[in-house]
Parts: sequence; C-alpha cells; structure tokens
Amino acid sequence: MENSESVQTHQFGFGPLSGARPSRQLSPARAAVLEMLSGRPEPLSQAAIAEATGLHANTIREHLDGLRRRGLVRRLRAEPSGRGRPAWLYEATGDQSTGSDYAGLASVLAATIARTSDAPEEAGATAGEDWGHELARDRGALPVSPETARRQVVHLLDELGFAPDQQDSGAQVRLTRCPLLEAAQRHPEVVCAVHLGIVRGALDEYGADPTGAELVPFAEPGACRLVVPPLDGTEP
Repeated sequence: MENSESVQTHQFGFGPLSGARPSRQLSPARAAVLEMLSGRPEPLSQAAIAEATGLHANTIREHLDGLRRRGLVRRLRAEPSGRGRPAWLYEATGDQSTGSDYAGLASVLAATIARTSDAPEEAGATAGEDWGHELARDRGALPVSPETARRQVVHLLDELGFAPDQQDSGAQVRLTRCPLLEAAQRHPEVVCAVHLGIVRGALDEYGADPTGAELVPFAEPGACRLVVPPLDGTEP
C-alpha cells in the first residue's frame, strides 16, 4: 500500500530533490578523464590515458572503474599483438543521459512488488541488502574499522547520487537528493526499503554491524534522514 503521508509531505517541501546534484555527479578529475576520452576517435589504453592526463595509473584505474559503473565508459580488448594478454582499451559511450529510463524501470518494478508481494517492505529491504553487498564488493570492500565502514558507505551513497550531507561524525546523514524520487513518492514502502537495504548490505560487506541503521523518508525540508548509530569499535 502506498505511503500517502510521505507523498503528501514531499508536496509541501519535505524530502530530497530529484536526481544527483550536477556538481557532485563527477569529480573534476573524473570529468576530465571522460572529456578526454570523448574527444578521441579511437579507444585508449590505461597507460595512454595516464600519460595524457598526468595522473598515476592506479588513480586512472579508479576513475575508469567509476565511469564504467555509471555507463559512461566501456572497455574492450585490444587486438592481439605478440605474447601476453592484450591490453584493455577504453572509450566514452556517449551516454550522458539523466537515467530517466532507469528511473522508469525502477518505478515499474516497485509497483509490481507493491502489488504482488505480501510483504513489499521486506522484499525491498532484502533486494537492497543484496544490492548493497554487490556494490561494496565491486568497490573492493574489505573488513575495516566500523567508522571507516561508515565513511565508505556515505561515499557510496554520494556516488549513487544521494548527495549525502553529514555535518559532523554524528549518527545522522541528510540525503539531499534521490535518484529514484518519483518511484519513491509512489511506492516509498518498496523504494525507501531498497535504499536502506543498500546501506545495511554495504555496512555488512565492510565488516560493520548494520543493526540500528534506519532511513526516515521525507523527514525534513530538502532531505530524507539516514540514521547510522555509533558503531562498535574505534579507529586503529
């Protein structure tokens, strides 16, 4: 059943804005790598990109991985030449869309879950936790200290377009953007549960106890509120 109260409060200015904040979509360095690739007629190797940008190879690898996750860059194998495995080549996909197709698909899936599941919130949370584990693994997650895990998850939310605002090291994080706002307005019991599940799954993948993490949808003007209570352990 749709959470009409959440939708109504958003209409009066409560909750996040739609989509990722443009200035936070890509870091300046990552945007520069994408722009450089977009201006090349042929794909480039990682070494060639590092030479052209003056950035370290490991830094370039991180930027390319991030751009690939967003669908902005694709990689393909170079033609075999001599011994050894051919190098990877990278090129811009030319896809600078806002993700409206993805958002539409998410809305349809959320509606289907809400209509067919006896426990849509639980189903959304389970799917989100699986997704959170996968997202963290894709970023090379390893067990870390609890506070480092918290920071990594906030960084993950930033990459996903939630524009998190954490003024200090407290438990609350304001999520000022929502990449699936329309779907969340229509079916908050599913979409918001998925988003909370992402947080819990990612925390668990980083070795932190996700117990107590909560998401308050449309909690205040301009933001949802994520609560991650103080985690056990301290920084080494």
